Amino acid sequence: MDIREVSPGFAVSPQIDVKDLEALARKGYVAVVCNRPDGEEPGQPPLDDLRTAATEAGLAFHHIPVSGGAFPDAAVAAFGAVRRGTQGPLLAYCRTGTRSITLETLANPNGLSAAERIGQAQGAGYDLTALAPRLGG
Repeated sequence: MDIREVSPGFAVSPQIDVKDLEALARKGYVAVVCNRPDGEEPGQPPLDDLRTAATEAGLAFHHIPVSGGAFPDAAVAAFGAVRRGTQGPLLAYCRTGTRSITLETLANPNGLSAAERIGQAQGAGYDLTALAPRLGG
């Protein structure tokens, strides 16, 4: 797994597999957020399989799909609510991790400035400087 820590208690990654969920629980994660639509591309693990494996591993599983480069306000709000409501480390994933880090940056659950959010994304290997106008910075 390519886990990229963004901040204490929050990380993003590219697509995970069913077998990864037990390992995530052993690493201390308490929740997982999938930001991909189910069946987005061939070979993607089915959402129901991932949800079942997460539950069996003792992890909360959330599905907040976004696609096409669109980040609707409802998805940003839902992501922020999950982030603020999760007590313990959370991993968000999508195909490459970009949608997940973008949702984190837009939701701003930690009340950071635009520059701080863009810096956190860069520290995890994602260039979100194009979001600066939307972030007010």
